Amino acid sequence: MNPVHAKPNLLQSHQVVLYNRALHPELFALKGRKLLSHGEYELEAWVMPGQHLLRFSHKAACLTELVTDQDRSVPSQGIVSAFLCTSERDYEHAFPESKVTYMTTVTTETLSQNLYQSTYEEMLDLARRNQALAHKWQDDAGKCLSVIDTQRMTREVHIQTYHMLASGGVVLRTQTIFEHR
Repeated sequence: MNPVHAKPNLLQSHQVVLYNRALHPELFALKGRKLLSHGEYELEAWVMPGQHLLRFSHKAACLTELVTDQDRSVPSQGIVSAFLCTSERDYEHAFPESKVTYMTTVTTETLSQNLYQSTYEEMLDLARRNQALAHKWQDDAGKCLSVIDTQRMTREVHIQTYHMLASGGVVLRTQTIFEHR
């Protein structure tokens, strides 16, 4: 099954799509954008309701991680890999020609209403403390939140994302590293 065209249930509705190219902002309903330049690399982060995009550039290399619940309108050109965000998943892909490695861990959980609310407050606090990129919105069940938190290092950048969906009490977390040699 190709995740880009799958129609999974609520817990499996999100997917990670890795591209070997940049994507255009007009394809997405951006709610926030952050650009980080550090040494030889650049990271651009876009936050959207329940979704994010990370574009990493190093010399001639350009990689993009898209986490989305869309199965339509997802560009197919340049896809390196695509997989559903179910349970816990680790993925790594090396780009030897550009000496860049992409690594991600994806975790999806369903929380009780009380645990969801306390986790929501913790994530809001984390976003404020770290000056992370964040977007709040409401769905039919209540408060939702998407957060992108970054840590820059000399040869790598670490990105933690959190997408909290009140409908179903779903928390989707990714921990992504782009590194170059």
